[in-house]
Amino acid sequence: MFAQQAGLFRTAIATADQAADVPSCPGWTFADLTVHVARFLHTATRYLTSGSIVELKPLPVRRDVDPVVYLDEQLAAATQVLNNTSGNRPVWTFSPSAPDLAWVWHRRVAHELNLRRWDAQAALRTLTPTDREQAADAIDELLGTLLAARLRGDSPPLYSGTAVVSCTDGPRAWFVRLVPGEVPEVRSADRNEKADARLSNRTANVLYQLRGRMQLTGEGDPTVLKALRMS
Repeated sequence: MFAQQAGLFRTAIATADQAADVPSCPGWTFADLTVHVARFLHTATRYLTSGSIVELKPLPVRRDVDPVVYLDEQLAAATQVLNNTSGNRPVWTFSPSAPDLAWVWHRRVAHELNLRRWDAQAALRTLTPTDREQAADAIDELLGTLLAARLRGDSPPLYSGTAVVSCTDGPRAWFVRLVPGEVPEVRSADRNEKADARLSNRTANVLYQLRGRMQLTGEGDPTVLKALRMS
């Protein structure tokens, strides 16, 4: 998944004006988007190569290199590191609901590149379809891993309630229970399961609604629906 999304992202960057705005990332230009992806890849490969089982200090924002040059350096490094690092290698990960194993980073890198590919292509009006299976796995990661990662932030969420998230073009459905200060409960859901809020749409649409790229079309408690969103 990473190789395909990385290639699509790099192609988009090659055709973009680095000073142009990226509408799905308010306040960002293509230069900002390019540096973000490069720095993210640098962080991921840093953990995978070091094998650190504790959180490392954040990397400084590099301002001494051309954004595209920095991106190309990190794309090349990530390709090598991801191909040569076993998914079972112990390494610190970013969420209390995820095991400290390298496959968590492999997954995160693939889905982050997909999201940023979408940002770049949407700005250029050259969107390509998102693979349904990748979108379903990205939803699973968001609900089962990324929501819990917010507990490690400076302002942990205080939302409570339940939701069912389902895909109209596939069998996947998730039940989510949010309790302040606790890792969210996430499990497979029955389509008719009761909940405070429901979100149901085509798999890719569900993903981009949850990532704040499309308008939420769910029903029920709007506070619970908004609590599931991550930019």
